[in-house]
Amino acid sequence: MTENKEPKGKCAGCASNKRDHRLLAGKLDVYDWLKDVPESAQCPDVVEIKFKNTRKGFYSNTNQLRLQRGDVVAVEASPGHDIGIVSLTGDLVVEQMRKQKLDPNTYEAKKVYRKAKPVDIEKWHEAIALEHKTMIKARQISAELRLDMKIGDVEYQGDKTKAIFYYIADDRVDFRQLIKVLAEQFKIRIEMRQIGARQEAGRIGGIGPCGRELCCSTWITNFVSVTTNAARYQEISLNPQKLAGQCGKLKCCLNFELDCYIDAQKDFPNTSIPLETKDGTAYHQKTDIFKRQMWYSFDKFNSMNMVQVSVDRVKEIIRLNKKGTKVDKLISEKSIDNKKSLDYENVVGQDSLNRFDKKENPNKRKGKRKFRRKPRKPNKPAKS
Repeated sequence: MTENKEPKGKCAGCASNKRDHRLLAGKLDVYDWLKDVPESAQCPDVVEIKFKNTRKGFYSNTNQLRLQRGDVVAVEASPGHDIGIVSLTGDLVVEQMRKQKLDPNTYEAKKVYRKAKPVDIEKWHEAIALEHKTMIKARQISAELRLDMKIGDVEYQGDKTKAIFYYIADDRVDFRQLIKVLAEQFKIRIEMRQIGARQEAGRIGGIGPCGRELCCSTWITNFVSVTTNAARYQEISLNPQKLAGQCGKLKCCLNFELDCYIDAQKDFPNTSIPLETKDGTAYHQKTDIFKRQMWYSFDKFNSMNMVQVSVDRVKEIIRLNKKGTKVDKLISEKSIDNKKSLDYENVVGQDSLNRFDKKENPNKRKGKRKFRRKPRKPNKPAKS
């Protein structure tokens, strides 16, 4: 359950350390890139402690313990004590607190009591083993009480005196009767904590459509609202099945590249303005933002026979239309003459799947014909 020291040549995230797969699992892990740098004199005695899944906290090392990343410690809780693992020490803790909008000088951090003893770790293991069974039983009790809520996770305190029940609900839930039943059933203090669908996905974890672990369970701590405008700016089809993540909400990664798309199309013309030509009126159909190409067709409701026009040419046509001039064609003769060749040409056939197969030469004979000599006739005796 404890993290060993990092082996040479490997980081703590990819090293095969002995650790609990649910408590740690690399979720919201922090790389201490100031590990080899001596701590500054103004560095406060505050360490970052991580618990189950995405829960973290900042605790004061008032006893001046020599703590390193991966140490299992007993920390102050209300009531009793909790067991966590040191995830970060040194000057980077101050940066993490500022990231969470906490002032290191005024923040009243709870205390780190001691390094965990074997008795503490044993009781901690027993508490972890009870979490899944407790969650299943709590779901059954809430269903019997007909409460419109879903209990997604349970986290026991390190001393087994308290448990946090994480739930999601659309409306306000009166769970006073539920707390009484759970307290009688499990003989512990009960704390109910409501979370959103994104937080639940972060606690449970999973693999996204990109093939990587979910961002909300690895590094995202502050969830920013995602709207369909992010998909419109990036010219993504508004398909709910493709835009929704495992939490059922819009994917957080829609915001990752949004600023790049907005900056790239700052000088793009308005797509709602039609282009007037002598052949007819052309309407916008789609846009390739980074190639700065726009497609227009002469049928507003049909995307057949689209014409590819550069952004500069579209701006020029709009400027001429405002003066009352209709252009002859969407594409100018200069753009046709200066049309660039393809960036990629299959010169040596490297895209062929059977390029390594041995091909038979049709001009080459399959095999040599064996020359058969005629059998010699036996020598006839000379006539006398």
